[in-house]
Amino acid sequence: MSLPTYSSQGSLFSTASLSSALFPKSDRYRLFALLIFPRIIAARTQLESAYCAGTGRTAIEPVILLGVCLLQYLDGVPDRQAIEMLRYHAGWNFALNRQLGEQLFHPTTLCRFRDRLEANDLAAVGFKTILEGLIEAGLVKRRTHQRLDSTHILGLVSRMSRVECVRESLRLALEEILPAVPEDKRPTSWVTWWERYVENKLDYRSSHEVLVNKLQESGTDAQALLAWAREQAGLMDGEYMGQLAKVFGQQFKLETDQALRPRGKGELDSERIQNPHDPDATYSVKGQGQRQIAHVGYKVQIAESVEERSLEPGEPTAGFVVGVVTQQAHRSDEAGAEEMAREQAAMELAPPPVLYADGAYVSAKKLAEAAAQGVELMGPAQSGLRRRPDAYSVEEFHVRLEQRKTICPAGVENTQCSRLDGEKASGVQYRFEWNQGLCRECPMKERCLGPGQKYRSLVVGEHHMELQKRRKEQKEAGFKERMKKRNAIVGTHSELVRAHGMRPTRYRGLGRVNMGNYFTAAACNIKRWIRRAVWEGTKAARRGEPAGAWAVG
Repeated sequence: MSLPTYSSQGSLFSTASLSSALFPKSDRYRLFALLIFPRIIAARTQLESAYCAGTGRTAIEPVILLGVCLLQYLDGVPDRQAIEMLRYHAGWNFALNRQLGEQLFHPTTLCRFRDRLEANDLAAVGFKTILEGLIEAGLVKRRTHQRLDSTHILGLVSRMSRVECVRESLRLALEEILPAVPEDKRPTSWVTWWERYVENKLDYRSSHEVLVNKLQESGTDAQALLAWAREQAGLMDGEYMGQLAKVFGQQFKLETDQALRPRGKGELDSERIQNPHDPDATYSVKGQGQRQIAHVGYKVQIAESVEERSLEPGEPTAGFVVGVVTQQAHRSDEAGAEEMAREQAAMELAPPPVLYADGAYVSAKKLAEAAAQGVELMGPAQSGLRRRPDAYSVEEFHVRLEQRKTICPAGVENTQCSRLDGEKASGVQYRFEWNQGLCRECPMKERCLGPGQKYRSLVVGEHHMELQKRRKEQKEAGFKERMKKRNAIVGTHSELVRAHGMRPTRYRGLGRVNMGNYFTAAACNIKRWIRRAVWEGTKAARRGEPAGAWAVG
């Protein structure tokens, strides 16, 4: 579709001109028109890449569509209601500077617009546009202190059992290839498969034994269907046939005697497909006990700027979201932090001088990497593992890595040190050992040695000294006081979830979920920017400054 001609100049017949008196200077829609809409117009050069130069039917103006998407997340309305807002809501029309009598469009236009954004790598255009506006307004610096944390996103699919996932994958595959397979070319088992997986549903009240048999049965049928389809031209090219092959490989295993059996719990991959309607949504468990959260879906990393100064009484937050990374649910926070660093570098943001995070982001390797980049990674290091509750942990050994010496809790120095640098070691590691005779006579051997262990050994990584230093620092009161800067990220997560609906995603697929999270973060930043503008305007009025000077930043 070709782009229409667009003019940012207002007219006597624009809603902004006709209804300006209805909106006071502190109104959110007036401030949207003053602060946000000019930034959206400036983003038109990026949006042009999603359209043809001058061929095809004239498209709906992308500036208006991007503005509608941002207002949707700001006010929390779906596509159909968004069009009704354009029809009846004066605030929306004022914010977007729409002309009187301007023709509306169908709600599905918004769906196709989002498709264009995703297909042309413009999923983050709304978020980046607002962030650049905040930087130009001096509210965010390109190099600023940040806090980082993740929260879970519920996928737009139901949580399926293993047998349900395999059976549903079979149903989708059979329905996909049905038009391409004439009746006389179908295998003899086709009628059985169709009746078993398309015309019938699994009874969730079935006993465990029945479900185990159903899983084995569906695995055998999937194996037979895939073997037959691979002999036919083009049948394996479909989306759901390829997905069935993945599900089969993830859920079943062929033994050496070619017998088929379901994989045990220890053999299941954390990346396996949980629901064929959204293969990107994975399973994750976080926390323990009553605080344990198990879900199928995604994880989103949120980075927020940190204002080191104290806020004045009544002053709204000075923190803004400066990074959004969406991951599959099973991915680690450390991997998410690495993706965040790459994303911020692409947005021309410098690494933060100080990054506040929790223990999931802190390891010996990450502390060393952060120090090499000039970043202070502020977060508690996790305690060392213990063989038993009363056993000594690695923290109770005084390690001097440069001298290759370690003193055990009994005050005895190691007798040997070996460097481990190979395929079995994760990076460079060092193994400290104590002589068997020393450990045999040691009065603390019951707490130090494991069952059947004759002498003590200790393996640490090459960056263990950084980890040991952090474990000592985090016990000090000053460290705990500084870590209070991290706490506000929990409130930001709550705002994104409660005010903008981030927790249950509206979409399926990692790419589309990522786009939704970008729009959610952009809406949060818009709201905070408007609140600060109102607060600054109130201060300016009290100081007797010219009215309206504050409104345009």
